[in-house]
Amino acid sequence: MDTKEILKKVRKIEIKTRRLSDHIFSGEYHTSFKGRGMTFSEVRQYQYGDDVKAIDWNVTARTNEPYVKVFEEERELTMMLMVDCSGSEIFGTKNQFKNEIITEIAATLAFSSTQNNDKVGLILFSDQIELFIPPKKGKHHVLRIIRELIEFQPKSRKTDLAQALKFLSSIMKKKAIVFLISDFMVNDYEKTLKIAARKHDLTGIRVYDNREESIPNLGIVNMLDAESGETMLVDTSSRSVRAAYAKEYAEDVKHFADVFSKSGAGVLSLRVDESYVTKLLGYFKARN
Repeated sequence: MDTKEILKKVRKIEIKTRRLSDHIFSGEYHTSFKGRGMTFSEVRQYQYGDDVKAIDWNVTARTNEPYVKVFEEERELTMMLMVDCSGSEIFGTKNQFKNEIITEIAATLAFSSTQNNDKVGLILFSDQIELFIPPKKGKHHVLRIIRELIEFQPKSRKTDLAQALKFLSSIMKKKAIVFLISDFMVNDYEKTLKIAARKHDLTGIRVYDNREESIPNLGIVNMLDAESGETMLVDTSSRSVRAAYAKEYAEDVKHFADVFSKSGAGVLSLRVDESYVTKLLGYFKARN
């Protein structure tokens, strides 16, 4: 895409996802993810029903009238979007590829964050860290993130979740809200996930296409591995071949759900032809 096409696509995604975050997600996001504690705001006169424990005895003594301390939630948070940009994300049998849905989900979450005056950053990863955008506030920053999600060309097509999680732990010293968005068609990330989930409020969002769940009977076909680039002839008419594929896929899905749950992280699965709006809202409400 040339610059004009990219800007047009960024604008289209901004209009769609910002409307969602403004009217639907920002309130749910605010209540789902808490600040770091309570900070002092002001002192005001005691009103009927106020907690007597909040009385400021120094001010009360000076004025001869009861005054209470008012506290507010310390809201400022940091959101990190960790997005898998490996070769397996460029797949789709419906109207959109997985990476296109991932961009919309990430944009909606980013605008929800900025609506609440929180910082948002981005980590694009394959089997290496492809791009890191440090957390900042503001609409222009979110638009930069969306643009990178649309146009960035990764150096590698492979996936290494453990490497990405290690990088997260090395750069984010304070607690953050982390959304790890991938198809999770890999293993060997249990230890690093456990360490990251202990420190951060982490949610794994699995984006998948229903055609990935099983292979249809198409006879002998040439199949491409999107991450290795290798091709091989596969006899899809064989029941054992189809069964073995479906079994391996189901095991990867179960592994994802089990590992995240045991680590205390959130789990969400989104099929490309489903409404991610409904799924995200349901997830936020369940957290509350």
